[in-house]
Amino acid sequence: MADNHTKEQRSYNMSRICSKNNAPEEKVRKFLFSKGFRYRKNDKKLPGCPDIVLPKYKTVIFVNGCFWHKHNCKRFVWPSSNEEYWKKKILRNVERDELNIKGLKEPGWKVLVVWECELKKVAIDKRLETLVDEIRT
Repeated sequence: MADNHTKEQRSYNMSRICSKNNAPEEKVRKFLFSKGFRYRKNDKKLPGCPDIVLPKYKTVIFVNGCFWHKHNCKRFVWPSSNEEYWKKKILRNVERDELNIKGLKEPGWKVLVVWECELKKVAIDKRLETLVDEIRT
């Protein structure tokens, strides 16, 4: 499958992607705040700099993009251009995720992952309510 964009368009699109404070993270944060949860954002003292840290519950939440973290859903498709670069980059992200999760679980943190696809209209309400249950148990 060929890329629909020119190299310049693709480069511009990729440069606009935020790793922090992006729309999926904001959806989760606003929901949690509305439910009375108080949290820290992107705590650099913890492995992986979790997107949301709930110290009261000793819980961290990563809000992962399906493409960047190789989620097993229809949103993840291996790129057809510059394949070697992307495969190496994405597999390294997955490896880093596993190490960070291990580094958080060892001292007793509960690690939750919310995937970008779970925050789409058809699934978001159910996923966010489930997230509250996961935090409290």
